[in-house]
Amino acid sequence: MPRLIQALLATAAAFLLVQPVAHAEATVVIADGHVDLGPRLVDGEWILQLRDDTGDGPVWRDPADVVLQVADVAKATVPEDPAYAFLGTPGADIWVLPQVQDQRVVWPGWNTQDPSIAEVVGREVDWRLHGVEGPGRFELFLTGNFGTPETIFSSERPYPQETGVEAGTHVHGNWVFTAPGAYSLDVEMATADGRGDRATLQVHVGPGDPAMAFTTTPSAPPSGTTSAERDVQGPPWGWIAAGGVLVAGAAAAFAVRSRRAKRGTDD
Repeated sequence: MPRLIQALLATAAAFLLVQPVAHAEATVVIADGHVDLGPRLVDGEWILQLRDDTGDGPVWRDPADVVLQVADVAKATVPEDPAYAFLGTPGADIWVLPQVQDQRVVWPGWNTQDPSIAEVVGREVDWRLHGVEGPGRFELFLTGNFGTPETIFSSERPYPQETGVEAGTHVHGNWVFTAPGAYSLDVEMATADGRGDRATLQVHVGPGDPAMAFTTTPSAPPSGTTSAERDVQGPPWGWIAAGGVLVAGAAAAFAVRSRRAKRGTDD
């Protein structure tokens, strides 16, 4: 068989293998593995969904059907480095889903790579955070080439917040929560021509039943944390800093241009 035909067949087979189903009905709690937030066109409608790569094949899910569980293995403390002062007091407990994959925890990212949006997305997608509910603060930041953190979203800033995600990119960042319990993140991805969709990312941090986050009602920090839970080693900050070098290309493509937060109430 000619090599060109073999190559075309291999490409077609690979394309079919990676195509996710349109929607999964069951609710799930995802505690480890790779997931991405991203837009798709479904029956011509712009939809914001989560691509779940934790099973045998990729599945696109409605964020309302998913809780991302941040187990205590993700627990760390705010480093002494002044560059991380925005995370709180040095030594304070935080829960970190790092920019570089840690097989023990869920690895959330965001992408604008679905083939269905290629012809309508233009140069970039506007990604907005309209609000955060939960028992603590939320921070999402990238670690740059020299280990310098670059904030994308922060629950300490006015809403809505907005940043641009260039078309055809796939990026991961550091997701930080400052207290255990259930969180809901009101997010939106939209295009300049008015296509857009909002969804709620549901996250459960620390001990307790992660299914409580499906109520989208913030929970109080659970009491009675055991010494074993307190002593779990979280992600090393040196590794997070190194991640800035490892994913420098993706960060450059994302081109974090966090726009000035818009003051006022959500629409």
